[in-house]
Amino acid sequence: MNLLAVWAIYRYEMARWFRTLFQSVVSPVVSTSLYFVVFGAAIGSRITEVEGVSYGAFLVPGVIMLNLLTQSVTNAAFGIYFPKFVGTIYEILSAPISYFEIVLGYVGAAATKATILGLIILATASLFVDLHIAHPFAMAAFLLLTAITFSLLGFIIGIWADSFEKLQIVPLLVITPLVFLGGSFYSISMLPEFWQKVTLFNPVLYLISGFRWSFYEISDVSVGISLAMIGLFLVICMSAVWWIFRTGYRLKS
Repeated sequence: MNLLAVWAIYRYEMARWFRTLFQSVVSPVVSTSLYFVVFGAAIGSRITEVEGVSYGAFLVPGVIMLNLLTQSVTNAAFGIYFPKFVGTIYEILSAPISYFEIVLGYVGAAATKATILGLIILATASLFVDLHIAHPFAMAAFLLLTAITFSLLGFIIGIWADSFEKLQIVPLLVITPLVFLGGSFYSISMLPEFWQKVTLFNPVLYLISGFRWSFYEISDVSVGISLAMIGLFLVICMSAVWWIFRTGYRLKS
């Protein structure tokens, strides 16, 4: 394995992230604070507890997952799209580096950024509510697996997109609505029975539910099912990336 090439891609992507630190970190942290001010104070005064957990604390896993999913997809998509846009993708494809190493560099950097941001948001949330992480290793596992999986999805989107507008379609019109409707700010047990069944078709529900279990040992679905769903997403994304490099789909356009 050409570790030097992987490190070069990884270091470049991380350096680009640090150059836009205000947009990359400060903006999500401020928006997170607003979630706790608005939802925690306004709605929390009416909904004091959800399944024995204070509403402010109940929000934390959902808010982290919202930022984790969107940032994973956005960072990975832009990371691979920009070389296509400026034409430097040809230098990468002609270099002595395998497709696996290209993916490792770009996806590894995007997953690292999203994970760091998730931990920063976790620290920010602790300033507003009392947090208790019942299973820290499970929390870290959910955090990392989700970041890696959705960074792979972002990588796929970056290759598929042929304009900057298309880079925003999935994060804004697909990921964000699914997170909001996937139990990030409420338990699906609070919904009518019909909508509970409908929500079970939302794949993001399983990610949020498993992640929340690692905090408070409460979940809308079985933890085993949540892990199985993350594994399934990961396999699907890895298969799609393998097919893209196998066929050369839009790599040079």
